[in-house]
Amino acid sequence: MILDETITLNSGVKIPKFALGTWMIDDDQVAEAVRNAIKLGYRHIDTAQAYGNERGVGEGVRTAGIDRDKIFVTSKVAAEHKDYDVTKKSIDETLEKMGLDYIDMMIIHSPQPWKEVNQSDNRYLEGNLAAWWAMEDAVNEGKIRTIGVSNFEKADLENIIKNSDTVPAVDQVLAHIGHTPFNLLSFTHEHDIAVEAYSPVAHGAALDNPVIEKMAKKYNVSVPQLCIRYDWQLGMIVLPKTANPEHMKENAEIDFEISEADMDLLRRVKSLDYGDFDVFPVYGGKM
Repeated sequence: MILDETITLNSGVKIPKFALGTWMIDDDQVAEAVRNAIKLGYRHIDTAQAYGNERGVGEGVRTAGIDRDKIFVTSKVAAEHKDYDVTKKSIDETLEKMGLDYIDMMIIHSPQPWKEVNQSDNRYLEGNLAAWWAMEDAVNEGKIRTIGVSNFEKADLENIIKNSDTVPAVDQVLAHIGHTPFNLLSFTHEHDIAVEAYSPVAHGAALDNPVIEKMAKKYNVSVPQLCIRYDWQLGMIVLPKTANPEHMKENAEIDFEISEADMDLLRRVKSLDYGDFDVFPVYGGKM
């Protein structure tokens, strides 16, 4: 079963390859979404300090009716935290909000504060190292099992690799048909860094693409299923977001194989139009 599949990270920690993303799910609704996902077999839940729903995610995990060690929980240090003490304090606050004794994985959400993404050349190399060292110490203290990054490019990753004792376990990035970071995938593979794909359906932009629609019909699957399977076949951990139990179930039903010829075709799909979501930095916009 797809939801049962795991990989072992470079830290030795096992991580489920299929996760529930919780971005833009309200704190008062996310606990039920998490419980529904876990009931369906999900064992990996992804949140972030910036999502404003850590409390609800923690509640969902605690009240799901299965042992805590059976659920992999990821959260992210806010992109603005580029200081050791601030980062360390924020990790403690995450644990308190979630009501958990430990977080399975903590990630630096972005190499730059969100307001500077796509606007500044400052990569905050020293600040990212300070945050990283705080996360390393949190691992040593038993608060976190493993650590990673998000939205990091090659230079950002090299900074961490060269100046710390720990290679990031993952890099969580925007990756979908029409936007696949192939050069980054090659670099992470060389350094045994797993890649997590958020927004595998391009925040809905893939739904109206004629090439993707036609391909989905060929395989008798939905557009989201095709998109998720594409990232899956490229070896990425996938994090589709939904609060709808029917969509959770459908998203995980990707037990089919896209032919290599069709994968090549999908690799060449041009950039997708994100519509109103262009304002978000991760989709190329400015805040």
